[in-house]
Amino acid sequence: MRIVIENVDKTFVDAKKREVTALQNINFAIEKQEFVVLVGPSGCGKSTLLNIVGGLMSPSNGSVYFEGTGSKKPNLGIVFQEIALFPWRTVYENVIYGLEESGASKQEQQEKGKHYIDMVGLSGFENAYPKQLSGGMRQRAGIARALAIEPDLLLMDEPFSALDAQTRTIMQEELLTIWDRTRLSTLYVTHNIQEAVYLADRVIVLSRHPGQVKSIIHIDLPKIGRDKDEYRMRFEQYVDEIWQLIRHDAQEASREG
Repeated sequence: MRIVIENVDKTFVDAKKREVTALQNINFAIEKQEFVVLVGPSGCGKSTLLNIVGGLMSPSNGSVYFEGTGSKKPNLGIVFQEIALFPWRTVYENVIYGLEESGASKQEQQEKGKHYIDMVGLSGFENAYPKQLSGGMRQRAGIARALAIEPDLLLMDEPFSALDAQTRTIMQEELLTIWDRTRLSTLYVTHNIQEAVYLADRVIVLSRHPGQVKSIIHIDLPKIGRDKDEYRMRFEQYVDEIWQLIRHDAQEASREG
């Protein structure tokens, strides 16, 4: 399956009744099993674009379509920065929520629930409630819930940005391990350039006001183990290349607060 984003624009009307263009002429595709990361300064429309791809928001112009699904409606899994677990449901009950909604049998719920809870490292916490979990564990549960429906496309909107630095690093490593096992097509939003280079097959750099595709950078490094010493120089070159592309916009965003 291939996801195509074609000539997408998005305009809003602000509080002063002025039309504001958030996204303009966005064109790219996500190939089967590809991990694509959107990066750019604050206000460039990264999350807006992810919401459009996920069908949570409509473009003002252009379209998003899925090739290779036939008449089947594409199945999307979404993980947000805010960990949207139901506080009254256990880890297991949260993970199988999408399966319940789709009418899966109890046996399928049990099998997939256990499988994806194991995959994210939460075995033994099936009966725990969200308030009993650390931030990293809650985000693992959110990822397991998104994976349990076995989506055609996984959408992730800054899922680790609220975590402390050590937990964030661990979660990045675990996400790559999960991706290596599932090979899910993924669209991931971050403002962290190092995270983008660490995770992506391709990094799509957006400008701000309006958000446009400034550059698409192929990360020519092994998918697993990019933090090894032998790749450090090339890794840092990619980081610097992306920083130079967004530096001016980021400084402008900082000045605007």
